[in-house]
Amino acid sequence: MSVLNAERIKLTSTKSPMWCSLAAVVVSVGLAAVMGAAHRSALSSGRDSMEKFTAASTELGALQLGSMLVMIMAALAVTTEYRFGVIRTTFQAIPSRPRVIAGKALLLALLAGALGVVIALTSYFVAQATAGVTLDLGGDGNARALFGVPIYFALLAVLAVGVGTLIRQSAGAISLLLLWPLVIEGFATMIPKVGKYIGEFGPFKNMWHFLGHAGAFDFRWGPWGSLLYFAAFVAIVFGAALFAVNKRDA
Repeated sequence: MSVLNAERIKLTSTKSPMWCSLAAVVVSVGLAAVMGAAHRSALSSGRDSMEKFTAASTELGALQLGSMLVMIMAALAVTTEYRFGVIRTTFQAIPSRPRVIAGKALLLALLAGALGVVIALTSYFVAQATAGVTLDLGGDGNARALFGVPIYFALLAVLAVGVGTLIRQSAGAISLLLLWPLVIEGFATMIPKVGKYIGEFGPFKNMWHFLGHAGAFDFRWGPWGSLLYFAAFVAIVFGAALFAVNKRDA
């Protein structure tokens, strides 16, 4: 509890978590409103919408933009301490380094999860209002797409803490976290022959599969299997961070 309390004080005394959280809400809900308006416009003009409007459609802003800001927020919580040498003082006060990193990850996961609940529900209702439709949570995996966002955000926070602990530099950690889903699992999926397997076994693609955005890939398991796959990927990265923090100088 002392570790969590110390991390809470650090988190609430800096401005970056507040601004990242606020920006995540604005861009996620804003894109949800745009998606709803586009769907209404397509229907009113007599054209079919590009894809069926579901709860997954309302959460696209959270998945594409909000998730990036969550990773930035969590990574900065670690790399900023390394940059200014504050982490050394923390390790002197609490010699168990894995406990410090685990406490930081737990607190950020709780914050990211709560932020995910706010964003998911707000996006869901705003998108429906602008689209002029009412979605049924009982069908088309809508409940999973909606309530999976907080789970996704919490796992992203743990992943970002792990990457930040391993790399220790803000620019490097943030670049890797953002480029992985955008480039490695984005553009690389267009490579002939290889791209198919990058999409099927990419951790972020699997998480999107769980959230209702399977794309054109034939995944080897169902949505819940994809969630476990992504969670295992996060656990491996975070486990490596806990191992490395004990082996390297602060």
